[in-house]
Amino acid sequence: MANDLSAYFLTNHERHLNELSEWLSIPSISSLSAHKKDTVKGAEWIVRELKRIGMEKVEVYPTQGHPVVYAERLHAKEKPTVLVYGHYDVQPVDPLHLWESDPFKPAIRDNKIYARGATDDKGQTFMHLKVVEALLKEHGELPVNIKFLIEGEEEIGSINLPEFVEKNQELLFTDVIVISDTGMQEKGQPALCYGLRGLAGLQIDVKGAKGDLHSGQFGGAVQNALHALVHLLDSFRNEDGVIQVERFYDKVKDLEDEEKKVHDSLQFSDKELKKELEVNDLAGEKGFSTLERMWVRPTLEINGMWGGYQGEGLKTVLPNEAHAKITCRLVPDQDPDEIIRLLTAHIEAHTPAGVTVAVTVYDKGAPYVAPYDHPAIQAAGRSYEKIYDVPVQYIRRGGTIPIVAEFDQILKKPVVLMGFGLPGENFHAPNEHFHLENFDYGLRVITDYLQELPKALEKSNDLTQKL
Repeated sequence: MANDLSAYFLTNHERHLNELSEWLSIPSISSLSAHKKDTVKGAEWIVRELKRIGMEKVEVYPTQGHPVVYAERLHAKEKPTVLVYGHYDVQPVDPLHLWESDPFKPAIRDNKIYARGATDDKGQTFMHLKVVEALLKEHGELPVNIKFLIEGEEEIGSINLPEFVEKNQELLFTDVIVISDTGMQEKGQPALCYGLRGLAGLQIDVKGAKGDLHSGQFGGAVQNALHALVHLLDSFRNEDGVIQVERFYDKVKDLEDEEKKVHDSLQFSDKELKKELEVNDLAGEKGFSTLERMWVRPTLEINGMWGGYQGEGLKTVLPNEAHAKITCRLVPDQDPDEIIRLLTAHIEAHTPAGVTVAVTVYDKGAPYVAPYDHPAIQAAGRSYEKIYDVPVQYIRRGGTIPIVAEFDQILKKPVVLMGFGLPGENFHAPNEHFHLENFDYGLRVITDYLQELPKALEKSNDLTQKL
């Protein structure tokens, strides 16, 4: 039944890309206050589109930050309900000079669409809208009940969405949650993600003397804030990449043998990764494979550090301030709040004399692992295999989608991570792009999945909602 929409997608291909380009042109950068109005415009665009394709009860819900967009269409009696989650906010674009084209003027080159948000996550969310549009235009009805929940704060940790979900559980009641905000291992090789690492992020601000000091007059007698920061940051890991924060690993479980076999079956190549990234060697926690370090081991990374004189030439000062941002990727059963407490205690214990340190907490998100033998997830795997004509891979991902664990804990329904991005598509980096081959395949995979899901859940007696 999915094939009968292929002609529709082909006929409307150019129109779809033009519509997507409109959305991608909106600089909805949630982390920058200067783009607050643009972020609202990003929400308004998706509202208009949801109404146009035939969704009902399209609403904008304000939060303490950026608004949440909701829509539904619930006419498929005795069929399951699918909640599609996505986000309309995007990352900042710096460094701008590394972009080959304007990040908010979408450009198509080599069958890829280049723009901020092309793959993360406007492009992938957009596919779900086009599938709903196609089904309604060609069949006049949907094979399932559909709800959309599209937020504007994913890139800043989905700060306000958990409260919205908690307060609106009845509105968001569903049988399955579907998210397209992950990716595949390589071109032509579909993959279903069943696990994500969590996140704990903070900023460290080191303060020394009342102001910058002359390095000749005071050097050797007064603490240099940059030296203090370097000493503090160096205390986080040893030479084997093992994190030295006390009790950091207390809740980290070893990988089960069965899952190790799954990893081995992927035939991951360190050599190919080094080639792709243009590095002469890989690094990380000693005693674990690269996939384990990227997917199932926790990390502590310095994301940025600054302080002192950075202009042309030399300025001989003792900087009185230094700053760093760090994030930890977490694995089950690590708790982000507990990790923040452990990090803060470590910082306090390792602060050198002569400076004071302030800690500001930023993004947090719990890790998530799904039961990948769930019928809803297995049905998605079959849809991938039908359209791509190759066996699907079941993988974890090292990144974080903050709301996924919240969905699991609050709504208590399976989360199906149907991603179509590729590792080299530069999400969060200059020249972000989305392969249009996967855009085309993705439309067909999602269509097939929505049509096959009722049968999969009916067989498992997992359908919980009767309309």
